[in-house]
Amino acid sequence: MTQKNNNDFTQGSILQNIMNMAIPITLGQLINILYSVVDRIYIGRIPGTASLALTGLGLSIPVTTIVMSFSNLFGMGGAPLCSIERGRGNEKEAQAIMCNAFVLLVSTGLFLTMIGYLLKEPLLYLFGASNETFPYANDYLSIYLSGTLFVMISLGMNQFINAQGFGQIGMITIMSGAAANIILDPIFIFQFHMGIRGAAIATVLSQMISALWVLHFLTGKKTLFRIERHAMKLNASRVKNICALGLSGFIMGITNSLVSIVCNTTLQTCGGDLYVGIMTIINTIREVISMPVSGITGGAQPVISYNYGAGAYKRVKSCIRVLSIIGIAYTGFIWILVSVLAEPLMRLFTDNTELIQAGLPCFHIYYAAFIAMSLQFTGQSVFTSLGYSRQAVFFSLFRKVIIVIPLTLFLPTVCNPGVYGVFAAEPISNVVGGAACYITMLTLILSSLNRLEQMQTEGK
Repeated sequence: MTQKNNNDFTQGSILQNIMNMAIPITLGQLINILYSVVDRIYIGRIPGTASLALTGLGLSIPVTTIVMSFSNLFGMGGAPLCSIERGRGNEKEAQAIMCNAFVLLVSTGLFLTMIGYLLKEPLLYLFGASNETFPYANDYLSIYLSGTLFVMISLGMNQFINAQGFGQIGMITIMSGAAANIILDPIFIFQFHMGIRGAAIATVLSQMISALWVLHFLTGKKTLFRIERHAMKLNASRVKNICALGLSGFIMGITNSLVSIVCNTTLQTCGGDLYVGIMTIINTIREVISMPVSGITGGAQPVISYNYGAGAYKRVKSCIRVLSIIGIAYTGFIWILVSVLAEPLMRLFTDNTELIQAGLPCFHIYYAAFIAMSLQFTGQSVFTSLGYSRQAVFFSLFRKVIIVIPLTLFLPTVCNPGVYGVFAAEPISNVVGGAACYITMLTLILSSLNRLEQMQTEGK
């Protein structure tokens, strides 16, 4: 392990520190979204079976989300702790946290692969598959599950590359896999005539490339902390702290999966396969347009954690202010943009006139309060960065489980047509959940930072 600590976030401009991390992370995450976007664009143009195949892929999303949630549990849980210990100058503990997370990611990845193969058929029908769409969902998921370990390593351990301040290296992790996916998708789908199975094969191979790059860097000479066997011994207290802090990201992913299941099954009842396909397209667009604000909050996390660990509390408050301004400005701009470009955005994924005409009203309802998403992202990120695990977990549950799911089940009974109620649950949750999370964060965190600053001044 190198003793260099040249990524010092207590120095220089707050905005520059955040953007130096956020830009490569955002680009990397946007490129990562191309895994799913490119898959869905190509699948949406498979001759003769495009709509059923696209819906089948949408039915697989809850499973892929669950896998990513477990990578978040250990990656997003361990990385802020690693940054805090790095800020304190405790390099040995920072390395141990990273290596413990690696063991957890690998062992959980193997377990999820086994469980996935055992339960995939009943799960897909539970998620809203019909007899027409099940074969497509099954073909995709059967191949995707073979790459579960690659997903866990590439997504989970890339958090630790970013936590050490190597944002550009983290971006390469994502870029290498996404570039491979863009190249391989049309080859396997169209040239080899493998359809949705070809999309899954391309995705798995691409994820393998990303995972190999992560392992190459984190066992090499340029990293601050290496994956080494002596640091892999699991410590109960350390594992508990990783899981406690990562629980919010995990729950956010699991609840996203649960919401997706509830939405698909409700839409299947109210509108059939057509509206499940519409939700797949809308969710794909949401993943793309929300990724920059997610990247900015992700870029701010190591900066906030490091400064907090180093006792630079004024800089932590500056980080929160900068993060809030950027998030609100971005989501406000995108809110206007997607409202104007709804039809062209949907046409990226399908030429089906019936689907587009039925989907446009749903699109406008779903994105009616997109600007409020910035409040949830900012509040959640700050809680996680500073180790407020209980608050982070609560607000992950609050927006999705307490607001979205009940509304998804209730609103179709009072809306005409009922499918509009499913799409209306999202903007309501954005406003109520986002405002509650952000206001609580400001009230709790700022008072705590002011108290720590006073104690620090009195100590001097």
